[in-house]
Amino acid sequence: MKNGNIDAAQVWKDFEDLLASRLNFSVTDRAVYSHLFRHSRLEGKLRFRFSIPWLARGVGIASTTARDAVRRLVARGVLHLVERNTQAHHVVRLWLPSEVRVLRAAKIAAYRTTPGPRAAVNLAEEDFLRTWPLRQAIHAREDGRCFYCLRPITCRRRCLDHVVPRAQSGRNSYRNLVSCCVDCNSKKGERSAEEFLRSLYREHRLSDGELSPRLRALDDLAAGKLIPPTPAQRKNGNESKEGS
Repeated sequence: MKNGNIDAAQVWKDFEDLLASRLNFSVTDRAVYSHLFRHSRLEGKLRFRFSIPWLARGVGIASTTARDAVRRLVARGVLHLVERNTQAHHVVRLWLPSEVRVLRAAKIAAYRTTPGPRAAVNLAEEDFLRTWPLRQAIHAREDGRCFYCLRPITCRRRCLDHVVPRAQSGRNSYRNLVSCCVDCNSKKGERSAEEFLRSLYREHRLSDGELSPRLRALDDLAAGKLIPPTPAQRKNGNESKEGS
């Protein structure tokens, strides 16, 4: 996709009238999006590399606040996370409001939620708390383990957790819901998922070799890479296990 000549005035109108209001952006979300837009697409850059400290200084907020805002924008499909390295640098592609609408309106997958013909739905728009099959799909994606501490969990000890809390405009999207144990769900509270994972590491509930993959999984989740299996896929997987 070429950047072309950006009509900044139109982008701003679309941002205020459509994007920010429809996705319920907070003041921080607005400031972070505007700052990244100023330094990326407005400068003709489809991909933009930045660090969280740089973003925090530019917007005038704390680094943890900036990091949480980036995660919310990624979870909402406004930012595409291309790369994140150990030096806390991010490479992102920022979508213009018109591009987000196109992506959100596209039929990106077919998903069977009830018996009968397969219905085409937009996974990006789907409320994964809406039906039992959709909730089960999130649990199946984690394959019987807590997303946070990786401990095996039974059906009675598992629940769904919002990575970005509902109080912070977190959605019921597959990009923002994980299956976890009730202990992690209770202890995480309103903390950011990254902060909670690091607390598990300090408590020796995650090892050195487990923390980094968990942090990468957070980024993959927000980027839409951890797509839940369809009921048909789950059925085939269960049949394969029974036959082995």
